[in-house]
Amino acid sequence: MKIFLKTPEEIKKLQAANQIVARVLDACEAAVRPGVSTWDLNEIADRELQRAGATSAFLGYHGYPAVLCTSVNEVVVHGIPRKDLILQEGDIIGIDFGCFKEGYCGDAARTLPVGRVSAEAQALMDATRESLERAIAHCVLGNRLQDIGWAVQSYVEERGYSVVRSFVGHGIGQAMHEDPQVPNYGTPGRGLRLREGLVLAIEPMVNQGLSEVEVLADRWTAVTRDRSLSAHFEHSVAITAEGPYVLSRPHG
Repeated sequence: MKIFLKTPEEIKKLQAANQIVARVLDACEAAVRPGVSTWDLNEIADRELQRAGATSAFLGYHGYPAVLCTSVNEVVVHGIPRKDLILQEGDIIGIDFGCFKEGYCGDAARTLPVGRVSAEAQALMDATRESLERAIAHCVLGNRLQDIGWAVQSYVEERGYSVVRSFVGHGIGQAMHEDPQVPNYGTPGRGLRLREGLVLAIEPMVNQGLSEVEVLADRWTAVTRDRSLSAHFEHSVAITAEGPYVLSRPHG
């Protein structure tokens, strides 16, 4: 395992890339409504990417065919945008976006309601979002990597949900995926000690039903095996002496 600790100057570059990500996700969120296709959202993301003078982290990554991941309902992650996949009232959609700017990567995700959704769907999204906030709160010097995962796992399992174990968060920097892996489960007090300059993409993936997932024939789309709803939130977070610095939090 090779850990790259970032300098303050590198963290500023990572923040710049992540602020582009935040703006793209904001633009996509503003467009989410019944009748919009997931390809429409990809086109919005691509337009904003070009406007920012950034490069997609997803397009062409191991052959991935789009700049955005659009994961609807039982899709956990890596849903491919399609012209024939039209959002319906009551759906939920996870949108995940990454880009490079001046050699540094930004990566974040959020799950959104399409129109009015069920109380159960809203509760799943709320719990997943809150589990990410609790994970971020553990990103302080001296804590351990598994403290982050435990913060997610303990919060969502208390509410009857399950944590996806097949996919995890990751370090991020000049590559989209760096060491260490950041699981959304763990044992408190175990794992790598958090150090200043470590930058992590923390991304809870939480299922309404069982934790197991399967990948469809397109070799990308990961769905819950029991076809229950799944939610996904992600932020890129720097460990600093002053505490966690959320690089992908939208700035006004």
